[in-house]
Amino acid sequence: MTFNPDADLSRNTTRRRGRTAAIAGGSGVGVLALLALIAGPLLGIDLSGLVGGAPGGSEPAGGSAIENCDSGADANANVDCRMAGAQLALDAFWEDKVEGYQAPQLIVVDGATSTQCGTASNAVGPFYCPPEETVYIDPTFFQLMQQQFGASAGNLAQLYIVGHEWGHHIQNLLGAMERYPNNGTGPGSNGVRMELQADCYAGGWLGRATEQTDADGDPYLEKPTEAQIRDALNAASTVGDDHIQEQSGQVNPETWTHGSSEQRQRWFAEGYQNGLDACEQVFTLPADQLDP
Repeated sequence: MTFNPDADLSRNTTRRRGRTAAIAGGSGVGVLALLALIAGPLLGIDLSGLVGGAPGGSEPAGGSAIENCDSGADANANVDCRMAGAQLALDAFWEDKVEGYQAPQLIVVDGATSTQCGTASNAVGPFYCPPEETVYIDPTFFQLMQQQFGASAGNLAQLYIVGHEWGHHIQNLLGAMERYPNNGTGPGSNGVRMELQADCYAGGWLGRATEQTDADGDPYLEKPTEAQIRDALNAASTVGDDHIQEQSGQVNPETWTHGSSEQRQRWFAEGYQNGLDACEQVFTLPADQLDP
């Protein structure tokens, strides 16, 4: 259990867009799909054509409300409600940390939907679209992590992934994306540092997750167990560039865009254990000090 069952989630503003399409999982997804899933959105490239997925159909421009997600018990039982609960907890956390905080929109993707950053689909995976200030997540991504990457992808690991994308929104709000533009690839590149800081931000949130409460003062989240933290670290490891490249049989650090498994675990743990101040080091440390 991750959410406090009594937490009030009825005030969430999470929306749903898209229409049902096949899950991008099972034996039909190869190495190109795995690379597209992780690398495509954050490189600003729509690679969903490599792995299929249906185009979005007719739908309301802003999407529809997520229904029947009123309590923490709903979030523990249903992945869509878990995303809606994460939205409330993340907004509560960052409102206290960022002056003039503006919340992003969270869209739960059902199959596929168009965005200013390309197609959001179960073939592309979670991403943050800066011009829209919107996080897109198709929850079937968590199934793909289990099937293709061997991750357990439990509840807290899922929240880590949402928190990571929220971290990109914070970078956008605070101007980090403008100060540290894309300067190529490699273990010390700005792109890798951007990802590691987002991992750190996610850890910083989850390390203090019990501090955010609903209107009645009930915490949204329960204190994570050691097993849940290991699961989140496993998720961070699973989406490391070296782990993904191993699927093709060749690891080339000079092409990295997100950081190695060890780097991603290290910076999630930095945030979890030491708070957000630790995350500011990511852009100032020499490249060889980004490793554990």
